[in-house]
Amino acid sequence: MILAPSLLAAPLADLGKAAQDMEEAGATWLHLDIMDGHFVPNLTFGPGTVRDLKGKVQAFLDVHLMVEDPAFWIEPFAQAGADLLTIHIEADRHPQRTLAAIRKRGLQAGLALSPATHESVLEYLWDDVDLILLMTVNPGFAGQAFLPPVLEKIRRVKAQAEARGWRGYIQVDGGVDERTGPLCAEAGAGVLVAGQAIFGHPDPKAAFRNLLRRLKGADDRG
Repeated sequence: MILAPSLLAAPLADLGKAAQDMEEAGATWLHLDIMDGHFVPNLTFGPGTVRDLKGKVQAFLDVHLMVEDPAFWIEPFAQAGADLLTIHIEADRHPQRTLAAIRKRGLQAGLALSPATHESVLEYLWDDVDLILLMTVNPGFAGQAFLPPVLEKIRRVKAQAEARGWRGYIQVDGGVDERTGPLCAEAGAGVLVAGQAIFGHPDPKAAFRNLLRRLKGADDRG
């Protein structure tokens, strides 16, 4: 079980320290939401943020591209030091080509599905992805409420992965906290992204450790 703190919810004026604090707390992944103001209405980080963090932490940098024309951004984020790039299938007319280009550049490739996107879109892409991200909120803003119907979607994707012998990561992002996180872990998620549940707490390090402990317990039961 991997818990990836979402830096979108961290204090932006001191992002580097927040990332280092999470690493000190035991985080091995850090999640960065890249929003361009087009695919989603918000604006967040760019390659420069990833580059700066790469010099401050050793954690795996999990970069989630919520952008139009994701292929354009492969090279800038690869040069910046991203370890994994996740694209949205809703934003790319030729996702297989983009996923292959990410891998060719030496990064791991992820594919994100918004809540309303059916998992059948994965049918011809399983061999091209290292991670499948199932959004449990509509992409674009932090702090949204978790959408319970996605739990069944997680179970279906997990069952398909096992049937195919696919050994990548199933990631869940959106509204993950001490109540919803264990439900996602029991349903089959192996990587969970949490923002407000960690950085909205007076002691983010303690919040990270407590949530990870709960998730590992749920993963053992699942």
